[in-house]
Amino acid sequence: MIAKISSGSSIFGALAYNQMKVDEHHAKVLFSNRMIEPHDGNYQIGVCMHSFEPYLAANQKTEKPILHISLNPDPKDVLTDDQLSKIAQEYMQKLGYGNQPFIVYKHEDIDRHHLHIVSVRVDENGKKLDHNFENRKSMEICRMLEQKFCLIPADKKERQADFSVKTMQYGKINLKSQIACVIRPLVKSYCFQSLGEYKALLSLYNITLEEIKGVSGDKPFNGLVYSATNDKGERIGKPFKSSLFGKSVGYEALQQRMLQSGKIIKVKQLKERSKDIVAKVMKFAPSRADFEKQLDANGINLVFRQNDSGRIYGVTFIDHQNKCVLNGSRLGKEFSANVFNEQFPVSPLNGEKESQQQNQRNTISSAYTNDTGHPVEPYLSQKETETDNNNGADAALNIFSMDSNGTDTEEEAFIRRMRKKKKRKKRL
Repeated sequence: MIAKISSGSSIFGALAYNQMKVDEHHAKVLFSNRMIEPHDGNYQIGVCMHSFEPYLAANQKTEKPILHISLNPDPKDVLTDDQLSKIAQEYMQKLGYGNQPFIVYKHEDIDRHHLHIVSVRVDENGKKLDHNFENRKSMEICRMLEQKFCLIPADKKERQADFSVKTMQYGKINLKSQIACVIRPLVKSYCFQSLGEYKALLSLYNITLEEIKGVSGDKPFNGLVYSATNDKGERIGKPFKSSLFGKSVGYEALQQRMLQSGKIIKVKQLKERSKDIVAKVMKFAPSRADFEKQLDANGINLVFRQNDSGRIYGVTFIDHQNKCVLNGSRLGKEFSANVFNEQFPVSPLNGEKESQQQNQRNTISSAYTNDTGHPVEPYLSQKETETDNNNGADAALNIFSMDSNGTDTEEEAFIRRMRKKKKRKKRL
């Protein structure tokens, strides 16, 4: 079992985030501790806030008094609601929050069912509870609970396997949640130096990315839109602005990630492995299919891009062992698109498909512009973007999209949206 702990400043935001999941029938309240019990058993935000208000009113010094925890058993663990409740109760007790008010939600919006716990870090006198070595203590509690409840242990290798990125499955579960579970770990664990290389990586998981540029007022802006695709690469479902998934997958964060990737690739010489393998396979592969098959056997995926006349104009290699994405030209002239176009001539792509994809791109752009062709609103503002400097391996396991201070950025984004709605209502 894996626990992720984050801190915040808004109890309303933490409760509203979980209530939104409940309203969408993607979550439910398992139980509460030392909180006012509603007569109808319906834990609405207002009722919950009354339980936390005395503690927050007494708070004098703690800047982020809100505690938001995610408890994540292994996907293979089959647990009843009663077992999950006991696990949450004992976890909070041993972490030092057993006498605090808290509420436990069970989230079911993805295959991996997990718990969210909302509480406060200050006691009834406003004094902050001791949180020294909290993460280490949390890990020890998780190991103890694994033994007690016969859970699958979450050592490093198993955690990486359990939280491995899965290809999009349109219509199976919540589309937005699926995209989030793909893009967040990929951005944090893979190295890429351009949006084109990032798009090639996403294409393996049936996701595409569109960059939107424009002017809002007098200021230019750059935004990103994520969409699901089918196996043919055609966009399906509605597009999602990157801000909906947190700052770590937004435009500015990707720009920083690309700069960091260039340095990492150079220092660790990550491209050498890919270059050696591709060079050897090229000599003996009689066909494109055989070439791709041999690369795949060595942990490298190949993404070709070709126009409607069948000419290859781009090639990208994705080395999953080194978690590195490289366009052919970065490996050397002998790996450029022209070389593969001559070595592996292919049949033309369907012109209708290319036209359809262009129409889809136009639809995305026009959906956010007014009659004069100017954008209605930017996808990202500078305040909404920041660099996520988390370590690749650990960050890939991050259940929340958190910044360097441990703040849940998805929750913070939700709070900002609610504030904007309140301002609009006041104007009316």
